Amino acid sequence: MSELYRLPQRLETDAEGVERDLFKLVLTIVELVRQLMEKQALRRVEEGDLTDEQIEGLGTGLMHLEQAMEDLKSRFGLTSADLNLDLGPLGTLLGEP
Repeated sequence: MSELYRLPQRLETDAEGVERDLFKLVLTIVELVRQLMEKQALRRVEEGDLTDEQIEGLGTGLMHLEQAMEDLKSRFGLTSADLNLDLGPLGTLLGEP
């Protein structure tokens, strides 16, 4: 086996780095779900499935979620680009940044 492909005997990790990476993964999943919810809400609005009150509630809820995401990204020093995983030939998980 080539030295190039050998895994180290021990992985070097630090608690802060592991915590940040885990939080990054969680925020990526939450952002993906947020974007899917937003697209679903827009589709329902366009189809006329919602009352004005439901539209207002959805809009307010999505704005609060987006603000919470921005606060959490800022707290951990992350950007939207940090959450956008590269899936190789499939492109990026969250679309274009």
